Amino acid sequence: MKYREIAVDGFLHHFVQCFWEYENGEQPIVHTILPDGYFDLIMTFEERKLMSVQLTGSWTKPIDVSIPKHSKMFAIRFKLLATEYLFQQEIKSILDTTKQLPGKFWNLECYESNQFEVFVADTIQHLKESIRHLKEIDQRKLKLFELIYEGKLNYVADLSQEVHWSSRQMNRYFNNQFGFPLKEFLKIVRCRSSYKDIAEGVLFPQKSYFDQAHFIKEVKKYTGTTPKELHKNTNDRFLQLSSREQA
Repeated sequence: MKYREIAVDGFLHHFVQCFWEYENGEQPIVHTILPDGYFDLIMTFEERKLMSVQLTGSWTKPIDVSIPKHSKMFAIRFKLLATEYLFQQEIKSILDTTKQLPGKFWNLECYESNQFEVFVADTIQHLKESIRHLKEIDQRKLKLFELIYEGKLNYVADLSQEVHWSSRQMNRYFNNQFGFPLKEFLKIVRCRSSYKDIAEGVLFPQKSYFDQAHFIKEVKKYTGTTPKELHKNTNDRFLQLSSREQA
């Protein structure tokens, strides 16, 4: 297994977390994908041939995925704000599942399995052009997601006060656009922030959890297992806790 990420910076970082590439070897493998507060567009190649383009919803529970042998994936990991401004649609209809896209979507069918860097460069340019032509971006939403993804605030009431947007309106927006309330999203992002520590063997809670019992309960809810089992990560089952190459 080979996995690497290319980070995104500048204004585009409000919408895209990273690009990632995954390559499997001689044997099929099963991974468990954990909720992390993002959604992905994934191109899958088998024997160098593009087999599918999929858009995932946001995950609120762990999901097992089977990766064929001799396969490769190119993907974009999006922040939730991208649904409204880059895709201009809701994704609540594909919550915890995936949707097939045509190969011609964003001209993805034109890329070969050895052109990851070209795919990244072209797509960044395409997305920057898309953002440039937007009429207006709600500054409350930009600030809201920035605060959440950076882990600066963990409670709906605090976010409401900081971005000057009522809790009721924020929850209506989240339910209509993503299919779950803001409080649920905050819990998922908080759990995701613990994955790095768990991978390094830090199995006690962060300050945002009440105590050890609360930490274990929340981790089990969103990953299906305990922090201890996540740390073991037998056969790289939990890809988000595995070592990776950064670029």
